[in-house]
Amino acid sequence: MNTRLACTLSAALLCLSVSAVGTATAQNAPQRQDPATLRRSVEQFLQVQTAGLPGQVTLSIGAIDPRMQLAACAEPQAFFMAGARAWGKTTVGVRCVAPSPWTIYVQATVTVIGDYVASAVPLAQGQSIDGNQLVTLKGDLTMLPAGIATEAAQVIGRSANISLPAGTPLRLDTLRSKPVVQSGQLVRVITSGNGFSVSSEGRAMSTAGDGQVVQVRTAGGQQISGIAKAGGMVEVAF
Repeated sequence: MNTRLACTLSAALLCLSVSAVGTATAQNAPQRQDPATLRRSVEQFLQVQTAGLPGQVTLSIGAIDPRMQLAACAEPQAFFMAGARAWGKTTVGVRCVAPSPWTIYVQATVTVIGDYVASAVPLAQGQSIDGNQLVTLKGDLTMLPAGIATEAAQVIGRSANISLPAGTPLRLDTLRSKPVVQSGQLVRVITSGNGFSVSSEGRAMSTAGDGQVVQVRTAGGQQISGIAKAGGMVEVAF
């Protein structure tokens, strides 16, 4: 065989051998998880979690470090750690069960732009609030204290526990409910239990709003506790 032809054939065989090894190596290399897929999993999870929030929700998902080289996962599962929620700055976990188990945590921010209620004028402690003393503002609810009133109806008729300057966002836990039972008032006591209900008359010994506990003295002189209800009623359960 011609020496030049033999060299050419040897080189060709060597190239084919190297190519085959390279292809096999690429095929056997472990598949890596696409970070973009994980970010979509987190976004979809938060969209479900924020579906019932009042206002316009905007989600911002943090970057995932591609250097982690996670093994590919057919069904990554997003979840919240204990105590986490879809509100403000939060953390979402993403786990893979099979074929290679792993767990990562992704930072995210949930912004909720909505209406909230604030005082339009200074409010005195104990002063009954009416609609003319309120103003509706718009802002990021996640940046405000918990329990902010989002509708004027939640506030009207209630009173502040402390004096408040104008422009104060109104928190429901700092407002007293309008009394439905006044101290000294004759009330209808509804006593109920398993299969029975009895109505009697008593006299309230304190003032209470709807749903609050109130002390009542019965016609027989007995002192009992019940739940104040609108219309001068007190419910006692046994």
